[in-house]
Amino acid sequence: MQRLILLAFFAGSMFAADPLRLGIVGLEHGHVTGFLRRGLNRPDVKIVGIAEPNTEVAARYVKQFQLDPAIMYTSLEQMLDKAKPQAVATMTNTFDHKRVVEVCASRGVHVMMEKPLAVSNEHARAMAEAARKGKIQVLVNYETTWYANNSILWNEIKEKQSLGEIRKAVIRDGHEGPKEIGVQPEFFAWLTDPVKNGAGALYDFGCYGANIMTWLMDNQRPLTVTAVTQQIKPAIYKNVDDDATIIVTYPRAQAVIQASWNWPYSRKDLDIYGQTGYIQTIADKAARVKIGKGEEETRNASPAATPYDEPLSYLSAVVRGEIKPSGLSSLENNIIVTEILDAARRSAQSGRTIKLQ
Repeated sequence: MQRLILLAFFAGSMFAADPLRLGIVGLEHGHVTGFLRRGLNRPDVKIVGIAEPNTEVAARYVKQFQLDPAIMYTSLEQMLDKAKPQAVATMTNTFDHKRVVEVCASRGVHVMMEKPLAVSNEHARAMAEAARKGKIQVLVNYETTWYANNSILWNEIKEKQSLGEIRKAVIRDGHEGPKEIGVQPEFFAWLTDPVKNGAGALYDFGCYGANIMTWLMDNQRPLTVTAVTQQIKPAIYKNVDDDATIIVTYPRAQAVIQASWNWPYSRKDLDIYGQTGYIQTIADKAARVKIGKGEEETRNASPAATPYDEPLSYLSAVVRGEIKPSGLSSLENNIIVTEILDAARRSAQSGRTIKLQ
């Protein structure tokens, strides 16, 4: 019996998948700290290279996370060619996403990036074409993708159809402001740059609502987009908006997306109203649900099963061909998100509604 157990153990070891070879592109996005915490010292992922041209920023992260200096590179191409990752996590400013995808696609390296996908429709289309030619997957990571209460939304709205058709959504995302919460200086610099970020709060937090609504509407393109932006704190955010409201219409539904760097506290929550009920999410694990004439009840959601519970497990499964990208992280969804954001920016600038269909 002991011999059989040992044979089974060694057989399992022989067929165990090698860890995903992961590269990190850029250290100027503050969310990279979360990826480093997730990626270091786990058996299924090996960070093989980090590309960051700013040597001062790179040195700070080497010290903070006790990184091996040998995995640090000053250029993307050098990191890809020498470290040979299977996929990269992109932590650059949003404007640079296009270049990262094009360079990685030319080498067959899959890409996951921090939201949003792109600063413009032009960039989004170029990335989609590069991904098609290079036969790579391009994924977009949102914190809210991994929220447990997404299952409550999906089960009630899509599987049970207990709310009937969606009629209205009110989606709120943001915090007190990048400076107010103390983001890293390199992160603050590009968040407040209208070219590198695409806008201010409009892009930084408007993307969440566009992403969720596109998911719930089965990737349906909206009819119109109308947006209003403000600079409530121009002394801090002189070049970009710090508050935005986006109204997105569909044939029988409307979404109001409230993106702000002026909330009194961080929030990512939403209300979905259907023909016969509503769901109001509470943080990431619970929701208030009222169906028909029944009483409102508060439900707690269980964490999603692996690999649908966090970004690196999901990325690994996609790269290995175990699952196909879909839903909130998919390129298809996020091309529509970019279309909404691009139209919202044009609407805010012109003071008119933008028709997409």
